Amino acid sequence: MDAWRTSVLMAVYHRVQPDHFAQALESMFTQTLAPDEIIVVEDGPLGAPLLEVLAGFEGRDIPLVRVALPENRGSAIAAQAGLEVARHPWIVRMDADDISVPERLQTQMTVLREGGIDVIGSAMLEFDGDATNVVGTRSLPLEHDAIVRYARINSPVNNPSAVIRREHLLAVGGYRPVPFMEDYDVFARLLAHGSRFRNLAEPLVLFRAGAAMFQRRAAPGMLRAERLMQRNLVSYRLVSRPRSWGNVLVRSAFRALPRQALQRTYRSLFYRRRDHSGESRP
Repeated sequence: MDAWRTSVLMAVYHRVQPDHFAQALESMFTQTLAPDEIIVVEDGPLGAPLLEVLAGFEGRDIPLVRVALPENRGSAIAAQAGLEVARHPWIVRMDADDISVPERLQTQMTVLREGGIDVIGSAMLEFDGDATNVVGTRSLPLEHDAIVRYARINSPVNNPSAVIRREHLLAVGGYRPVPFMEDYDVFARLLAHGSRFRNLAEPLVLFRAGAAMFQRRAAPGMLRAERLMQRNLVSYRLVSRPRSWGNVLVRSAFRALPRQALQRTYRSLFYRRRDHSGESRP
């Protein structure tokens, strides 16, 4: 098996708009470095329009592997179902309504071939409506030590930009149901496992933002999810118990802000330039 072959892992469910899904798939089928397979997990019945999109990509030059779940089970179970059928050493995460730039895989795999990295992500261009309407660049810490520190308060990788060593994902148990925070949880377990992380400053994914993104952050059950995630961080020995209580308070206060204040605070936290050490610039 080629040590650098890739499996793209996407999950789609019935509420994804067909044209958004088609754009996401097209962006992976037209990479300058082609993936070796694209796995799409159908998280419950999709309906005719989404099925037509899928059918339109079958028979192209990259194998399209479809995994159909009989009912909607959520992102963690869908991702795990895709992971279990993936055949290649690197798992390329991709959301069903975002867009990868054409050079995404080539850029990330070039860095991974240098060695010493098990998880790589990148900055993302957030857009609202049309992909040309970029509202900001979501940046996270770049180097491993800064990523470890950041993981104590928030998910340290933009999940739609992640490429992860499959062997490490399997070693930590894959994806587990942690409502709203499955990605944060798996990255925290990978850090606790000893996986080495890196984020690239170059935006390699266009992320669909807008009002719906902020509505999800204030969804019912979020406080319960925050408590569960903080208990997990304590059990992974990434934070102390007192620190976990503080995190719940701070993160819950952030989510409770009025919409406009929430948006302004979000931009101040994430739309920032970072220096080469991975720390925020003043």
